[in-house]
Amino acid sequence: MQIKRTDRIHYVAVDFPGMDSSVQGFTTRHEGVSRPPYNSLNLGFNTQDQQTAVEGNRSLLARAFGVNQEALVTPRQVHGNDIIVISEPNEDYSHFLGVEGDAVITNQPGVLIGVCVADCVPILLCDPDKKVIAAVHAGWKGTAGGLISKAVAGMRSEFGSDPARIQAAIGPCIQKCCYQIDEPVRQAFLQGGIAWGDCAEPSGAGTWQLDLTAANRELLLLAGVAAEAIQTSGQCVCCHSEQFFSYRRDKDESGRQMGFIMLKTVRS
Repeated sequence: MQIKRTDRIHYVAVDFPGMDSSVQGFTTRHEGVSRPPYNSLNLGFNTQDQQTAVEGNRSLLARAFGVNQEALVTPRQVHGNDIIVISEPNEDYSHFLGVEGDAVITNQPGVLIGVCVADCVPILLCDPDKKVIAAVHAGWKGTAGGLISKAVAGMRSEFGSDPARIQAAIGPCIQKCCYQIDEPVRQAFLQGGIAWGDCAEPSGAGTWQLDLTAANRELLLLAGVAAEAIQTSGQCVCCHSEQFFSYRRDKDESGRQMGFIMLKTVRS
């Protein structure tokens, strides 16, 4: 993964081998219209930024990849396990904005799906055979609840995707160096069947440093995704204030970046 710029959007670009019919990546905070402390490309409505600024930034993102803002679909994220599936063309996709969910799956070209994050893990999935894509928002609750596994299963049940053919990209998020958690989080992971010793290490009495990237990578492997098909950025959003938003670092003054992916429209 490397930083690219398309129009006014700076993003961590993802290349899915054999999939030239899609565009995908993870935005940075650069070159939007939001003012401090949300400067500049804040894409999250669930912030105290001006709504007009967020709408302007979303318009910049959509236009950069050749679609109208109405074709940018992001769910109302609630740290749950619900998934939105878009399997038919819609004249207007704006009604999806109010639908609760933490992942979106589609086989429809020209629909820019995304999830907004500050510290949580944005994960992009792509099936080059069936031409199916997904965007997943995995915080600690979604990770412990196996949301990424559910998304892979959803691609299989809804569109016939073979997990062994799915490619995945785990984007910039809070890394183990900056993510200290306590016993309730540990218990949630243990109940979810995740190998705790592989994704966390003790940092004090009743606290651990949690590696959400490692946990989601393990879940992808368990879901049948091949190890060589999983890309990870390894970038810590909390460490890099000049490039990414982080809620743990900035609290209510944090904006949101976005993991996005779209199947390109084939022109006749």
